[in-house]
Formats: sequence, structure tokens, C-alpha cells
Amino acid sequence: MKRSLLLALVLIISLGTMAQPLARISPEKAGFDVTRLQNADRIINESISKGEIPGAVLAIVKNDRMAYIKAYGNKSVYPSVEKMETTTIFDLASVSKSLGTTLSFMQLIEQGRIRLTDNVSMYINGFQGYLDTLTGKAIDIRIIDLLTHSSGLPPYANVDELTKKFGTPSPEILMNYIATCKRDFKPTTQFQYSCLNFITLQNVLQNVTGMKLCDYAQKNVFDVLGLKHTFYIPDESFYPMIAPTEKQKDGSVLLGKVHDPLARIFNMGNSGNAGLFSNAEDMAVIAAALMNGGEYNGRRILGKLTVETMRTVPAGFESLGRSLGWDNYSPYASNNGNLFHQGKIFGHTGYTGTSIIIDPVEKVAVILLTNRVHPEDKGSVVRLRALVANAVAGSVVK
Repeated sequence: MKRSLLLALVLIISLGTMAQPLARISPEKAGFDVTRLQNADRIINESISKGEIPGAVLAIVKNDRMAYIKAYGNKSVYPSVEKMETTTIFDLASVSKSLGTTLSFMQLIEQGRIRLTDNVSMYINGFQGYLDTLTGKAIDIRIIDLLTHSSGLPPYANVDELTKKFGTPSPEILMNYIATCKRDFKPTTQFQYSCLNFITLQNVLQNVTGMKLCDYAQKNVFDVLGLKHTFYIPDESFYPMIAPTEKQKDGSVLLGKVHDPLARIFNMGNSGNAGLFSNAEDMAVIAAALMNGGEYNGRRILGKLTVETMRTVPAGFESLGRSLGWDNYSPYASNNGNLFHQGKIFGHTGYTGTSIIIDPVEKVAVILLTNRVHPEDKGSVVRLRALVANAVAGSVVK
């Protein structure tokens, strides 16, 4: 009898930790006009026909329900053709900045372990500020400058040049380079999108927590939400579900390995700028949590005020259009389209062809996942993202 009760208890606990995808709701009941929504299908299929992308997955979240999810085309066209599925896992590229690094980092802020106005040099030894040539004074780079891409750090670093100069690639070499490389402008005065900002944030988090970013995010964000297809450095057992990216010189394709060179070669998959893999269903859960003040289905990753602060462009940064780890209306935010609540909507894009936008006023999220770099890095999805966003927004009727 006691053994049976124990087994039942174990079963209940295990069920409680299983992934819980969003409950489905029909588009009509969610307030969408289905006929209008078919414009999104047409737009995506046209993009596939033009050869811009091999395939895609579109997911639309309303409040805490999945109102629409559909797969289009193929996830692979080389070396073999494989059909796209709604469960396909994608290399999120820079969407990792928002869903991995930022969500993890905001936890440290609400826990009182880091302040937005703290200088980065408090957490990374030898991290240099900006030298004002007019006054001769050094101006510190702060955490908030990294999160809003206003630090003045260069956009990227050339992998071949770093390897030639410093030798065998390693996370330590990369961070040492970032700590001392030339700063392009005085902090907070300009917007310059930079992967180096988020690699720096990764290292701050790791120095504060004593955990790798990949491990911290898994334990404190993804596992808390019960996500089973969201992770850095995927286990090979998940490879059959992953959409491949670019064809390599030896004829192979990148599969289960992050596409971004700095993340793959120097940070070995554990990186603040890229490296996260996920699918539309898991991303929909994250979106639902963020539209519900940081909690979904009794599972909380952030406090209500933390989420509001995170998605709001900070005072003094209005001209830059970036909130904390997210894009609101910077020049990179064309994926927002034209019809959602401008100035309120927040989201992010990824180089491989991934994107997410969240309208907190309408409580609608649009997740569009493609692997446009497969098999070659030629396809463009800049216009596609905006067209799809407009089609979804235009289908909202109540």
C-alpha cells in the first residue's frame, strides 16, 4: 500500500514537471478573422516559392492560449528534403539575447544582486570604459548601456583575426579582447547593435552566479516553465528535430551547432549573443508568461514590475528605441510591422531567420521561425517578418 502511494506521488511530481504547451483556442474565439489570417499563410508560401526560405513555422499567441500554429515548406533541402513540422527546433541566433541572456539577467536585478547603473568593471576585472579625448577622462560603461546597445562596444569581432592574434579560441580570450578593445563612442550617446554587449553580460552573470549562462538559464528559466525543447548545446538525441542551417565548405551542414561564429568557435555554444535552440511551442509559453506579468500556469520566472521595466524603453534612452534586452522601435525593429501598438510592442530577431514580437496591449505574440541561412546564407526575411506581422495584426477584429 505504501509503495503504491509512493509511486503515485512520484507520478504526480513528474507530471508536474513535464512540459505543458499552451492550451489551444480557435482563432475565431481568440478574436481573429480566419479569412484575414490566411494572408499570413499566403505571404509565407510566396516567400518559400521565391527561394527566400526553405520553410517556416508561425505561431500566434493570444493571452495564454495558442490561437494559431502552422508549419510551411521544408526544414531541410540539403542533403535531403525533410518536411517542416510545428515541433521543429530552430537555432534562435540573436533571439537568444532576449529569451536566454536577458530573462536570466533580469532575475539577478530583481534579486538585488546587480543594479542597472552598476559599472561593468565591478564584475569584470580590467574592463575598460570610454576615454573621452576632449577631457582625457575615462567614462564607465554600465550594465544598462550593454542591455540597450548604447555602450560603444564594436558590433562584432572577426574570428579569424582573433585566432591569428591570440591563438586557440577560448571564452577567456574573447572576454579579454572585449574588455580592452576600442570603444566606438561615448556610452548612452548612440545606438549600435553589438553581440559583444551580450557576451559581456554573459560573463557578468557567470561571475556573479558562479554558473555558466547555459546552466543558469536552463535551471532558472526554461525548467521552471517546464520547457523540454529549449536549451543551449542540444543533446544529439534532439538532432532529428532540429532545422539545419548553413552548408559548410566540407559539404556538411550545421546541425545542432550554433551558427554564429563567436558563439560556436570561441564560446563553444554557451554564449550571451547566440546559442539558444527552441521551437514555436516553447517560445509561445515564454511569450504567454511575459504577457502575464512573468508567470504562466503557476510557474513564475520574473516579477510583474520586472517585466514592465524590461519591456519599457528607459528614461533618457527614448531616441535609441531599445528596452532592456529587447527592441521596441530601433532601426532593427522592422519585424514589428505597422499595425500593432507602436512604442509598446517589443521583440527581437535572429540572424538565422527567427523572430518574436509581443504586443502587451493587445496581448498578442507573433513567433515566426525560419532557417533562411539553409542551405546557403542568401535568403532575406526582413520584409517577410513585417508583412506577416501586418497580416496577423490586420486579422484582429475583437
